[in-house]
This record gives sequence, C-alpha cells and structure tokens, in this order.
Amino acid sequence: MTTAFVFPGQGAQTIGMGKALAVAYPAAQAVFDEVDAALGEQLSALIWEGDIETLTLTQNAQPALMATSMAAMRALEAEGVAITQAAFVAGHSLGEYSALAAAGALSVGDTARLLRTRGQAMQSAVPVGQGAMAAILGLDLAAVREVAAEAAQGEVCQAANDNDPTQVVVSGAKAAVERAAEIAKARGAKRAIMLPVSAPFHCALMQPAADAMAEALAGVTIKAPAVPLVANVRAEAVSDPDLIRQLLVEQVTGSVRWRESVEYMAAQGVTEIWEIGAGKALSGMVRKINREIACKPAGTPEDVQKILAGDV
Repeated sequence: MTTAFVFPGQGAQTIGMGKALAVAYPAAQAVFDEVDAALGEQLSALIWEGDIETLTLTQNAQPALMATSMAAMRALEAEGVAITQAAFVAGHSLGEYSALAAAGALSVGDTARLLRTRGQAMQSAVPVGQGAMAAILGLDLAAVREVAAEAAQGEVCQAANDNDPTQVVVSGAKAAVERAAEIAKARGAKRAIMLPVSAPFHCALMQPAADAMAEALAGVTIKAPAVPLVANVRAEAVSDPDLIRQLLVEQVTGSVRWRESVEYMAAQGVTEIWEIGAGKALSGMVRKINREIACKPAGTPEDVQKILAGDV
C-alpha cells in the first residue's frame, strides 16, 4: 500500500472547520494559535464563528484552509502517523503550501503569512468584476484549450485547472471567459458554470501577484521536504528548495495540472490518497481520474479514528 497525502484548495472552506480537531487535539489547537500569532489577528475566530462571506475572501480563505489542513496533520501525528508514511505530498493551488508545511519545507507561521500575501496579491491583481473563471464539464483539456484560444479574441483566456477528465476550469478576462462558456456548450460540453470567485486565478492576468510572491518567497526559508512534492505546474515530484520556490511563483499564473499529478502518483505506485483538511473535493476528482485509488478523508477527529482503525 503506497499512500500520498493531498491538501485541498479554495472552495473547501466552511464555518467551523477544524474546530473539533482543535478541541480533541492540543497539537491541532496549537496550529490555530500559531497562525493567529503569525497574522496578528484571530483568524481562528473567523473560521469557527464568523460569516462565510468574510471567510471566503481570498486573503482569509487561503491561510484558513492551510491552518485546518495542518491541524488535521498534527492530529494524525499525535496518533502516531508520520509524514514519511506518505510517498508524496501534493496540494491543489494554495494546498501546495499546506503540503509543503506538512512536509516540513515551510514553517506554519511563514506559510500563513505567505498565503495572506498571496491572497491579497491575487485579489488586487485584477479589479473586481474584470476577471472571471468558468468550469467546463464534459470536455477534455485539449478541447478546452481550443475553446479558450477561440474565445480570447485578444484578451486573456486560459485553461487554469485541469481537475479531472470531466472538468477543466478556464480563467481570464470576464468577457472572454463568458465567450468560452458559450463556445464550450456549442461544442458539446455538458455544462459551463461561471464560478463564484473574486479573481481570475492561474492565468496571465495574475502576473502582478506572481511578482509579489517572488518577492515574498525570497524572504523565507524553504527546506527540502521530508517527502517529495508533486508540483502543480510540473505534475511530477520535486524536492529541491530553490526549484520549489521557483515553481510556487510560476503556479500563480500557471495551470494547476491536478489530473496529471494524480496520474503521475498512480504511475509511481500510489494506491491510497488521504485528503488532509476541509472537505472531500479532491477525493471526488481522484475517483474520476483513477478508480483504483482508495480515497480517505482526514478532516475531523472521526476521520482520523477511522483511518487508524483501517475502516475507511
């Protein structure tokens, strides 16, 4: 049994996430305390008692989801599960930072500050209302790339997330993405859904945010991760700290190659994936990519106990 640990991205946030972990495990509570201290504010209060609109703001959702993932990781560690029991770590977009924190490449405090910067930079890169993202269901990556190219008409429109064989997300200028949604439906897409996001992530319009992250990442220590990271933009394992730093910058404007990342891990013998943190969105994608891989959620104390008992 070869296992990979994966870490969710934006969209998985819910009010109350991680609270039960913090109550059950002092090490999980310590993560939220560390994140609050790093940011100089009570992010944990927003996560547990705030309103979903405020939590969903990119600058809040990114460190909040990382904190929840790290709380789950610490709960597993408290039960004797070591990060080195995974052959790989991987994360979806911001989840890549959670994966690196879990693997010891980044400190939790540095990761929280980086994600706050990343969220603010991504939000401010494009004025609200000028960018958009749409999920295209039922067309593969090659078809969606053709759709995006046709829809661009001199504006930015790119395949941003290759999530699974049935879902590719396009990102770019609002009018271009709206054109892409219509073209995709005309070409046989089952659905084209405009996403409720505040900025067009993972496309060329995010270059100002990539520049901001290059500066922020230059100021933090990145160690070699305890287990290799399957990087979003490469869909292959990396461990060199300088390369990881470079790829985190490229990731801001580059595509999240999630389908290929899961296929890579499967080709390396991974037969089980633990989704560490909020929600089960990645498990849903993994099942569509490779039905042979067993998926286990690890976001609550109950999940942790089920994993330990082997009855997931």
